[in-house]
Amino acid sequence: MTVNTSRRGFLKSAAAAAAVLYIGARPNGALAAGAAPAQLNPFVRIDTSGTVTAIIKHFETGQGPATGLSTLIAEELGAALEQVQYEFAPSDPQLFNNLAFGPFQGTGGSTAMANSFMQYRQAGAAAREMLIAAAAQSWDTDPSALVIENGIIKGAGRTAPMGEFVAAAAQMEAPAEPRLKEPGEFRLIGNTAVRRKDSLIKTNGSAKFAMDVHLPNQMVVVIARSPRMGGSAAGIDDNSAKSVKGFIRAAILPNKAGVAVYAENTWAAFQAREALSVDWDFSAAETRSSDQIRQELLAAVNSAPQYNVNGADQAATAALIDSADTVLDRTFYFPLLAHAPMEPLTCTIEATEDGGVLLHDGCQMPTVPHMAMAEILQLPQEKIRINTMLAGGSFGRRATPTSDYQAEAAMAFALTDRSRPVKLVWSREDDITGGYYRPAVAHRVRVGLDAEGSITGWDHRIAAQSILKGTFFESVLVHDGVDATSVEGVADSDYRIPGMFVGLTDTAKATTVLWWRSVGHTHTGYVMETMIDEAARTAGRDPVNYRLAMLEGGSKHQDRLATVLKLAAEKAGWGKATEGRSQGIAVHKSFGSYVAEVVEISGTAEEGVRIEKITCAVDCGIPVNPDVIKAQMEGGIGYGIGHAMRDQITLTGGEVDQFNFPDYEPLRIGDIGAIEVHIVPSAEAPTGVGEPGTPPSAPALANAIAVSGPRITELPMSENGVSFA
Repeated sequence: MTVNTSRRGFLKSAAAAAAVLYIGARPNGALAAGAAPAQLNPFVRIDTSGTVTAIIKHFETGQGPATGLSTLIAEELGAALEQVQYEFAPSDPQLFNNLAFGPFQGTGGSTAMANSFMQYRQAGAAAREMLIAAAAQSWDTDPSALVIENGIIKGAGRTAPMGEFVAAAAQMEAPAEPRLKEPGEFRLIGNTAVRRKDSLIKTNGSAKFAMDVHLPNQMVVVIARSPRMGGSAAGIDDNSAKSVKGFIRAAILPNKAGVAVYAENTWAAFQAREALSVDWDFSAAETRSSDQIRQELLAAVNSAPQYNVNGADQAATAALIDSADTVLDRTFYFPLLAHAPMEPLTCTIEATEDGGVLLHDGCQMPTVPHMAMAEILQLPQEKIRINTMLAGGSFGRRATPTSDYQAEAAMAFALTDRSRPVKLVWSREDDITGGYYRPAVAHRVRVGLDAEGSITGWDHRIAAQSILKGTFFESVLVHDGVDATSVEGVADSDYRIPGMFVGLTDTAKATTVLWWRSVGHTHTGYVMETMIDEAARTAGRDPVNYRLAMLEGGSKHQDRLATVLKLAAEKAGWGKATEGRSQGIAVHKSFGSYVAEVVEISGTAEEGVRIEKITCAVDCGIPVNPDVIKAQMEGGIGYGIGHAMRDQITLTGGEVDQFNFPDYEPLRIGDIGAIEVHIVPSAEAPTGVGEPGTPPSAPALANAIAVSGPRITELPMSENGVSFA
């Protein structure tokens, strides 16, 4: 590592005062550094004042990457976390790609920490070594004698702020393989006292979300959409809308999927839309109702499956089950579900001086809207920039294969002379009645048990509305016709199940469908864990011990599942519930993490169930930010429980019946008495925490109810025999 010019000479220049050290990677993945961010993927920026900026390539919707990735840099660099600020990376899939997605920039699948753990640590470590090398050269000492603590370089009888050496370090080459700290050296990683970096701004109201964008001279646009999925606009009458103060104009979108209503402010836009008369063409629209869709799915799981997922002999499995001492046969149904993030969808487009555009958006997958805007606005990729902002929830909703809301904004902007910014606003009613949904899914499971209650055969059939088919993800995640998101959690189960057959049938999509928090695991986890529980209770065996016996086998995955299962049971006082209370347990692996949950309830299904306590154990590898992990487990549990309790999206003649929180009710703070989270210490690489808390929550609740009440095989529970106190 050499300096290209003398430090003294360099510091005398005017440039030195404004010098900046960038550390990141080149498109080929090699670690790089320099005084400018060109041609490298900068994960960290340090200026001569000692200010450290983490460049966050994963968007922040509350799941914590801004804190987690800043923690990694601060840890390896030797800075205090308070010295590290953050900003979101620009849209550039060549430089800021998600390693799990290929040449694609985006956040999803609980990949942020797993994807970026080594990248951000290496960037922080490289910055540390370069700054120490610059100081060692200036002080004429051995670099091994120096350390950085809280942003101060110390050693050899000298101390100085690290900012003094930024200019010299910026002239160096990055070390190819900087030394990473050993776990015993960690100050911040795993520290339970570390708190989120965005808590203050979100508490005092200074945080800026996409909905907070108000540009000079902007227009607000809302879209009148077809009340039936697949309808198109054939004509409009805006005479009544013209009487609304602030109304500007209305125009049919180029794809005819809706009508853009322009106004000077949001209220005027909504009022004008109400006054607008639209002639809808329903010739290609959905006309089915929920009962028809349900019957189609149930018929599919009671017929020969379209795809043999795991290559097993279905006839042999059927023979094992039919000859068993006891046969369990259950059919499950899961309705459509909305994501319903607290901040409705919105984004703003403005023209830039170079003839391009700038999109302000809580942008979950920048690559998709970037490409969509280039096509719609007929602009080269380099003329499009995205300012990624904070988002008030997503659960998958802000990442669609069609860039639905960003494309609407681009089309609305294209219909203008582009002299004024255009802000697109969705209402909550817009999203719940015309957005994307968790697909409706049915399962049928037949399980054979021998005289001792052990499983002899397992026939598992799934009928689902494919999320991935018909999208650009199909070529990657659909193999031999099988959509991986339809069968994950079943086809890859770590339970030792003999004679297991898994079949899948695709059914026609009634709506636009999308990944929903935990994707396929949201229904497969429920089915697997309630069926295992029923088998255990039918056999007269303890549900925890029954599961542990099925996890014997010695694989790392089985061992880690067994560990969280035992920890959750121990911390919950499994089997020791007080009189009048029941406990249910579930364990599931998703997104690389292992989660077990015990739900303890009081009351009865008839008189009203109250959730008294939920105990969670999670193994997500090295726990970078325990406080964030705990919050994500609590949030995932609440999200799964709340929807299982009472939520569904239903259709009547192709139109969505629900419209807002009064009839699509989110979890209430009083719905769960307490949640307790226990994190397994681990030296394994970090895995996801945004979604894995969701899959075990509903089956653990169902299993608690089934101790003395009904076995719930159709959701939501409140529509299928369970009342809640």
